Amino acid sequence: MTQLAPEGQLELISFEIGGQEFCIDIRVVREIRGWTPATAIPQTPGYVHGVINLRGAVMPVLDLRERLGLGRTDPASRHVIVVVQHDNRMAGLVVDAVQETFMVEASLLQAPPPLGARTDDLFVDAIIPLDGRMLSRLVVGALLPTTRQAA
Repeated sequence: MTQLAPEGQLELISFEIGGQEFCIDIRVVREIRGWTPATAIPQTPGYVHGVINLRGAVMPVLDLRERLGLGRTDPASRHVIVVVQHDNRMAGLVVDAVQETFMVEASLLQAPPPLGARTDDLFVDAIIPLDGRMLSRLVVGALLPTTRQAA
């Protein structure tokens, strides 16, 4: 859950995927970097492009478009990797473009309408109507792959 600044504001970063705008809490973002080809790893979910070396640490790179069920990204030099960290998990999220960082009043966040998904499976925890557009706030922890369970 995102904590509020004392003034009741959140600082978010927005990005585009397939013509749609999404945002995440700026505090989970470690860096933004240009597209780097990833090394494929067998037996990973389809939304995992592979891994890259980030200053000595091996990090998974996720196709956020595919993870959200919006189709597959064919990465090119115009794409961006948003490096995020949630708890002790770090990953790169491939997005079409980073748009802006901005502050928003917490009172503007609206719960997404119930559409049949279980609440613990939701990738979007809030909808933000802002300046004539609608942004979906993503739950970074839900997007990241979990550790493999023993068989």
